[in-house]
Amino acid sequence: MALLVAPPVREPDPPLITLTTDVGWSYASQMKGAILRNAPRARIVDMTHEIASHQILEGAFLLRQCAAWYPPGTIHVGIVDPGVGGERRPIAIACRGGTTLLGPDNGLLVPLAEHLGEPKTYHLDPQKVAPGGSVSPTFEGRDLFAPAAARLAMGTPVSELGTETSYSPFQLPLPSVEPGLAHVIVLHVDPFGNAITNLPTSEFHNRVAGTGSFVVVRAHDKSYRAEVARHYESIPQGVLGVVGSSFGLIEVAVNRGRARDVLGLYPGARFSIQRM
Repeated sequence: MALLVAPPVREPDPPLITLTTDVGWSYASQMKGAILRNAPRARIVDMTHEIASHQILEGAFLLRQCAAWYPPGTIHVGIVDPGVGGERRPIAIACRGGTTLLGPDNGLLVPLAEHLGEPKTYHLDPQKVAPGGSVSPTFEGRDLFAPAAARLAMGTPVSELGTETSYSPFQLPLPSVEPGLAHVIVLHVDPFGNAITNLPTSEFHNRVAGTGSFVVVRAHDKSYRAEVARHYESIPQGVLGVVGSSFGLIEVAVNRGRARDVLGLYPGARFSIQRM
């Protein structure tokens, strides 16, 4: 009689760890090294390391938009931290479904935490995260948040890494809209130079201008004529247009060009769009 051999039990994969930062790829590699030293089987996803320097607004927007696609239980590390080493607190936010957010208490994590729901916040204690270790006052992303992510991935409850607290309030800015006119803020400039605003596409079409019409874009005391288009290809090459982005928000774009350079836009910049 042949002996039946049970198949080996496969250990479950550790949770995903995502990284969203403004630190660039070389500093991010140190963060990944710090994670892997403590959690060798960690699965790390680089969401982006190219957020504009110190742009908490852009970071909060991208983290909210991109991280929401990941499965429950993911650990999201966000580092846009101009106040590193100062009075702002290092925090972890446990959310519905076992997802945990790690980063500075400067608003970066808040839109995502409130989207996920049931946020419970902890003030991270370096001696609980990495007992006996040292934390650089200029790079807590590597020395505190990365090890904390590794500890969570290895099964440590977030409650063991700090004391319960609350996060500082933060909200992404809302546009100012009236019939035929919108005052908006740039939330993100993508690699193509398209400027994504805080104005929902549906609200723009309902209150400002519809597809096929023309608008005046005013930025830095200059005015530009733009067509409201359904997609990039319907804008003549090299011409400024207004389209609904994949985020569900209005963006300004130049077909085969860079609206950022034409209009001088950057995250946090304000401009207006008016129906002609």
